[in-house]
Amino acid sequence: MLKHLLVENYALIEKLDISLTQGLTVITGETGAGKSILLGALALILGQRADTQVLMHKDRKCIVEGTFDLEQIAIQELFEKHQLDYDRLTIFRREINPQGKSRAFINDTPVNLSVMKEVAERLIDIHSQHQTLLIGESSFQFDVVDSFAGNLESVQAFRVAYGQWQKLSKTLQNLEVQEKRSRTELDYFRFQFDELDKARINPAEYQQIEGELEILRHAEEIKLNLEKAAFIIGTADINVLSGLNESLQLLRPLARYNEKYRQLMERFESVMIEIKDLHADLESQAEEVTHDPARATELQQRIDLLNKLLLKHSASSMEELESIRNHYQQKILAIDSLEEEINQLRKELDSKRQDLFIQAEKISKRRRQSIPEMEKEVTALLRQLGMPGASFQIAQKPIDGMNANGIDQLSFLFCANPGGKPSEIARVASGGELSRLMLSIKSMISQRNLLPTIIFDEIDSGISGETATRVANILESIACNMQVITITHLPQIASRGRSHLLVYKIIEQGRAHTAIKNIHNGDRILEVAKMLGGEKPTEVMLATARELIFNTQKN
Repeated sequence: MLKHLLVENYALIEKLDISLTQGLTVITGETGAGKSILLGALALILGQRADTQVLMHKDRKCIVEGTFDLEQIAIQELFEKHQLDYDRLTIFRREINPQGKSRAFINDTPVNLSVMKEVAERLIDIHSQHQTLLIGESSFQFDVVDSFAGNLESVQAFRVAYGQWQKLSKTLQNLEVQEKRSRTELDYFRFQFDELDKARINPAEYQQIEGELEILRHAEEIKLNLEKAAFIIGTADINVLSGLNESLQLLRPLARYNEKYRQLMERFESVMIEIKDLHADLESQAEEVTHDPARATELQQRIDLLNKLLLKHSASSMEELESIRNHYQQKILAIDSLEEEINQLRKELDSKRQDLFIQAEKISKRRRQSIPEMEKEVTALLRQLGMPGASFQIAQKPIDGMNANGIDQLSFLFCANPGGKPSEIARVASGGELSRLMLSIKSMISQRNLLPTIIFDEIDSGISGETATRVANILESIACNMQVITITHLPQIASRGRSHLLVYKIIEQGRAHTAIKNIHNGDRILEVAKMLGGEKPTEVMLATARELIFNTQKN
């Protein structure tokens, strides 16, 4: 419940500091005194957006602070979800500075407005006159029925699962589009890959082929020169080996005479060995070189193919060409795996869809079982509110497929006159009828709703007399189960409050301010009497006010 409210520098409010109690609290005051302004300030700590227009003094910040007692509501899991400190007395605070920057806090922890709104929606419900339009909206009708049927947690779980299913469906659609587009490219990828794969790309091959081909192109020249060099060294009439051997034979006898001669002999021996090796290598390599036009043609065709592939794929090296081949291979594998992923996702979606239908059928069944009792209770409440011939029905029809609300279509049907056929509310209900119908619905679900506080902003609009007394009875009944705060112009309702707040306007230094105070005893009697008979109530009006308040306190 809301225990305390502090408002500073908001619209016509300089500063308000009020405490609230359990049960029914009534707020009264003249038109224009600022009663609805108070609700506007309260809406700030419930997550509503605001700007500098709300500042009374443009050079000072606006502060709205509400203290809530959370003892009667299980909300710890929501605090844990958002990593907030949980206290039985929790403080919601909003600040709006002159530059328009807004800050929000829960127990001194900064939060964004979406978090503040999510938590606040579990604590308080503000029902204003314009909210009666919600009664014709499908989302509100589902919330009402599911609240009465005890479906709220099941519906929330269903919507989470449905959202996940929709997300998976979107993923599948994207994958199918991608797969379809990829299929048109698959033949191209396969052709490119097969061409490169058949070419047996080897990064080291190109230079090897070039080297071998260069030898084959000049085989005759290479062979001739190698043979000639070998001939000169070891076969010609005057050859290198013969000359060296003859010189070596002349030096050997001299080696015994002098160390220098011996070293010369050894050097000649070393040269002889090297020259013999050179001669053998020349002869061997000359034999290896053959004129092979067929092999040259084969190598030329191979290098032409590689050059063609390099040019076709704009590759600068064989390494890059090999990388391109691998890229096409990965593309092909990705398309094949995409098909497998799509098949698995389809199976998963089918399974989740079946689970969703099972959940939706259970929700639908509980709705169907609850609707007759709902219709009965709302119709009975309407009769208490001076509409004896009114009838209220809820039409539940199946839909094709499924949506976030399950497999149902709901419509609230209403008829104010006896014997008439109920039709959709938006078409047949007047403003006053909508107010009474909304009050009946709020009263019906209040005992089943976990909200600790509900605020009515002039729910009594357009009613009077005995109907006003019945509205007061219903508000009093709701207040037995939760904190009820109502703004009212009717003495029948004002007299029922466990506490009574008076909103009034004061003029200081030529400027209007809204103030509020908790009134008791004589002040309260006077205020109710004014509501009965004007600014200067008679003794009769005062006596009537006294009796209304006395009877309430007695009851």
